[in-house]
Amino acid sequence: MNIVFFGSPAAALPSFRKLLDGGHSVGLVITQPDKPAGRGRRMTPSPVKSFALERGIPVIGPDKIRKDNSVLPRIREAGPDVHVVVAYGQIIPASIIYYPRHHSLNVHFSLLPKYRGAAPVQWAVLNGETETGVTIMELNEKMDEGDILAQERTRIWPRETAGELEMRLADLGADLLLQTLESVDSVPRLPQDHSRASRAPKIQKEDGRIVWSESAQSIDRRIRALAERPGAFTFFKGRRLQIHAGRPLEAARHGVAPAEILDADKDGLKVACGAGSVYLIEELQPEGKKRMSAHEFRLGAKIGPGDLLAEG
Repeated sequence: MNIVFFGSPAAALPSFRKLLDGGHSVGLVITQPDKPAGRGRRMTPSPVKSFALERGIPVIGPDKIRKDNSVLPRIREAGPDVHVVVAYGQIIPASIIYYPRHHSLNVHFSLLPKYRGAAPVQWAVLNGETETGVTIMELNEKMDEGDILAQERTRIWPRETAGELEMRLADLGADLLLQTLESVDSVPRLPQDHSRASRAPKIQKEDGRIVWSESAQSIDRRIRALAERPGAFTFFKGRRLQIHAGRPLEAARHGVAPAEILDADKDGLKVACGAGSVYLIEELQPEGKKRMSAHEFRLGAKIGPGDLLAEG
């Protein structure tokens, strides 16, 4: 089958690879434009663009696909039977969605209609879900509201981060996509029950701010959901500390204000949280410095019991 592939991040690559390995032809890739990244703010292509160029596949990266009149002619030249969309990152206009004879299929990382939106994996971890999955749906002009062609469920493991879960779902979605394409003419289309819908809006940087008056379990979910992107953070002496890893402890402390350091040793920093709970910070990154163990930070910053972390 001839395909135009829409995708941008690394999570889209398993589907891209499976399509090529499965004998499908990808005649054009549409991705997000290059963006500045790293300390030097060098213009950097998306992972999907880099992979496509390695394979010699034509790539375009429109700034705003809904307003770019050059995109549809390029799609016509590619002659797709179907579009495949995986974490592309822009809303696609109807003129493009419905152009191929099989229209456009989307690999979405949730069990729709739950978690419609840009960040379904992160919100599932934030909300303490124990199960999620992938959905193959037929794209329409509304946000993740198209008919469902296939779904597969999976557990969310107790210590799994959003990044780890996303890559597992990316692999599941790639396999399910290939199975669906094999019977795309005959597979039933199941309309979504909109009364059961929930939203997963784009995560903002401020969503990563740790509120120490919350329980250690809630703080742990925030760090596992957001540490990799856009970052979970607190402050010490006015400087930002990004928290990369840690865990809630079974120990409980009462009569201590949230955000107070209870202990600091080779295991990390034990911090008082809401409802008498305790969180152990194991890895962090001080502002302007490299990622390090909390023990290494403790030695350099001379942080110890009685010191306070802050919310900014």
